Amino acid sequence: MTLRLRQLEAFKSVAQLGSVTLAAEHLGISQPAVSRLLSSFSDSVGFEVFDRRGGRLVPTQESRYLLSEVGRLLDSLEHIEQLTHDITARKAGHLRIACLPGFATSHLPTVLAKFLYERPSITVTLEPDRPERILEWIIGEQYDCGITEGFSGHPAVENQPVRMRTVCILPPGHSLAQKDEISPEDLSKERMIHSRRDSMFYRDLEASFTQCGVNMQSWIETRQFTAACELVSKGAGVSVVSEMDARGHESGGLIIRPFSPNIEHHLAIVRPTHTPPSMITLEFIQNFVDSLEPYRVRT
Repeated sequence: MTLRLRQLEAFKSVAQLGSVTLAAEHLGISQPAVSRLLSSFSDSVGFEVFDRRGGRLVPTQESRYLLSEVGRLLDSLEHIEQLTHDITARKAGHLRIACLPGFATSHLPTVLAKFLYERPSITVTLEPDRPERILEWIIGEQYDCGITEGFSGHPAVENQPVRMRTVCILPPGHSLAQKDEISPEDLSKERMIHSRRDSMFYRDLEASFTQCGVNMQSWIETRQFTAACELVSKGAGVSVVSEMDARGHESGGLIIRPFSPNIEHHLAIVRPTHTPPSMITLEFIQNFVDSLEPYRVRT
């Protein structure tokens, strides 16, 4: 038995409307075409599908058993058609994002919320972790994209580097607030809150102190700039952090000043090389990179 989609559509329409004429109008085809579809459908299933009663076509007892299944099948096909359209229009799908912990609680939620508001059928998995773990996930193709830092390259990973500006942050009322720009010499006697010692950013920061002939007074080591901002705002010390994170805490009284010499914070937007990215993934990455534009290093 070979059934065609058009036969099922004609069968369902006539069953619902009780008339070949109305079914033809609904399907946008001629009455003879509907009659032929019903006849071929009846031949395929091996029994009469309609009885005529009082000028209406009424499904036979056997047809009633088919109607619910045919209805579910056609509804599923309509859903698939709509879903295909949404995927093509980048409005449906699933997005898996790995990111640094700091991004999971600052900046990224705002970007992601706006992205999803315009695409309500998209679902997301968001997983924060350390850079080493993010790299493992991307190499293993467990995530569509990752937001990390200090990436040095891997053949299974495609990288889009983003150079971010940094600033010096001081607690409210700090004496250095009177200066327009902060140097390592200014911070030589200050307790520094800084990133982990094994990070590229820490090495660059420490080198800037060494080049100026002063020592950096290490006080608190933390992986996240957001944590450094919170600590500085509470008077625990001073720090040099990403300007983006600093601006997010400015309303709490944090004092922000340019730091010289300039030190860049190197972000990396990574994704698997061997898996073609979905249109949704590419669009999200572009949205995220665009959101960083106010804080990127000007070239």
